[in-house]
Amino acid sequence: MSETAANESKEINIPAAIEAILFANGASVEVSRIAQALEITEEEAQRQLTALKEEYDRAQRGITIIKLKNSYQMASRKEYAPQIRTVMDLRRNTPLSQAALEVLAVIAYNQPVTKAFVEQVRGVDCSGVIGSLCAKDLIEEKGRLELPGRPLLYGTTENFLRCFNIADLEELPPLPEEKQEEPDGQAQEENGN
Repeated sequence: MSETAANESKEINIPAAIEAILFANGASVEVSRIAQALEITEEEAQRQLTALKEEYDRAQRGITIIKLKNSYQMASRKEYAPQIRTVMDLRRNTPLSQAALEVLAVIAYNQPVTKAFVEQVRGVDCSGVIGSLCAKDLIEEKGRLELPGRPLLYGTTENFLRCFNIADLEELPPLPEEKQEEPDGQAQEENGN
């Protein structure tokens, strides 16, 4: 094989290679791993991934590329979920209860947190809800607190980001600001007393 032919065989179509990696993996792949596999810098991998994602979005294909923290993944577009469920004979997942949403919010905005912290915020036992959220892979154990009894710490998962269609926790909407309590005199005047 000539030297020119050897060099040509080494040259690869980077966007196509990224597409193949994401498709074959199925789960999310970190930018650093893609860069390493393609022998390019992380900055170049990030640029190529962004361009490929934009290309998919412009073409309005049935699949898209989503960003999850420092990883990317191929996924079907949510507008085709009913058709996908029909073909795959999937039942719609049960929506989260109000209690589950509240626990998830407390964990997402304050993580890592203990079960005791969540229960203090909500004022009720949360064992069952936390177990359910772990089973749905929306939260996970993130370690233990260095206190007597070494309570577990919980935080959100990559699946949480995927389900809520956000790339990072910084994309969570801001919490509403608490209203300032007015002095008793002003509150009475407004009530007509």
